[in-house]
Amino acid sequence: MALVVGVTGGIGSGKTTVTRLFEQRGAGVVDTDEIARALTAPGGEAIAAIRARFGAAYLDAKGGLDRGAMRALAFRDPAARRDLEAILHPMIRAHADRMVVALDVPYVLLVVPLLVETGGKRSGMTRVLVIDCPEQVQIERVVRRSGLSVDQVKAIMAAQATRVQRLAHADDIIDNGGDQAGLAAQVDSLHRRYMSLAEHA
Repeated sequence: MALVVGVTGGIGSGKTTVTRLFEQRGAGVVDTDEIARALTAPGGEAIAAIRARFGAAYLDAKGGLDRGAMRALAFRDPAARRDLEAILHPMIRAHADRMVVALDVPYVLLVVPLLVETGGKRSGMTRVLVIDCPEQVQIERVVRRSGLSVDQVKAIMAAQATRVQRLAHADDIIDNGGDQAGLAAQVDSLHRRYMSLAEHA
């Protein structure tokens, strides 16, 4: 079994950018957001349960989850959000566990954006890596890539753990508020550490 590092960070912190750099150095990556997208795509494993609980109004024309409609519902109705999580989280965890075991690599980055919000380090995780950056940088990145308004992004951030809460769970931290060279140097340093830990695990 490979060493497993849980990776988390707020929206717009650059989790995908960072994990891609680790992947280029030989790490395995399992992204729970990608698993969730597959589960809620047309014909996905979670669609029947979502339709039964929320109705067809929350599916798009192709039969996949209408992410915009569901996001709006989840923000205004905490019970609906909990019901959606009760459907998705066990499926996501089961798929992630299978994918981690199947990878033949020294260590795996298991990306869980809401790791802190869902209880922190899980069994099987050796360390937690937090991708951090200033909140203004988060807002600018998300507005640029998603078309959401500043207020919408701030609302999403307000529903997530704070920077302080996330950093309190961190064994390792990458500061992704600077330039590409600085980011690569941080990844190189942690890659060496994780390879060493994997050798002695």
